[in-house]
Amino acid sequence: MSNERRFLCEAIELAHANVEHGGRPFGAVVVKNGEIIATGVNEILSTNDPTAHAELMAIRAASQKLGSADLQGCAVFASGHPCPMCMAAMRLAGVSEVAYAYSNDDGAPFGFSTAAISAELAKPFAEQTMKIRHLPVRLESHPDLYADWKRKQEAQI
Repeated sequence: MSNERRFLCEAIELAHANVEHGGRPFGAVVVKNGEIIATGVNEILSTNDPTAHAELMAIRAASQKLGSADLQGCAVFASGHPCPMCMAAMRLAGVSEVAYAYSNDDGAPFGFSTAAISAELAKPFAEQTMKIRHLPVRLESHPDLYADWKRKQEAQI
C-alpha cells in the first residue's frame, strides 16, 4: 500500500470513529517526513464551533507539536474534500500538499459539498450574498496599527 493510500485510509478511519462517537464523518492527518505528526476529526457538533473542521483541528495539533505556525514541508490527508476555509488555512500555514478521498460530488447527496461556497467566494465582493465592505477606519489615539506592529517587531531584533 502506498503511503498516500495509507494516510488517506487513516483519515477515513478517524472519520468512521468520529461518526461512532456522534460526530460528523470527517478526519484528517498531517504528515511530515513520511510520518503522521497530528490528527483531527470534525468537532463541530461537540463544540458548537463552526470552524472545528477535521483539517483545522489537525493543523492546530501539528502547529502545537512543532511549536510553529509554519507547516512548510507538511502534507494534509483528509477523508473529504477540504472546504474553502480549510484550504485557506492550509495555504496560510504553508502546507505543501493536500490529498482527499471523498469529493464534493461524493458528499453532495448527504449535504457535505462545499462547491457552492467555493463558487460564491470566487465572485467579486459586490456580487456575493454576504455584505462585504472596506471601511478604512483609524484610531486617532494610536499609531497606525500595521506600522506600530512592524516597529515593535524590528525593536525585538
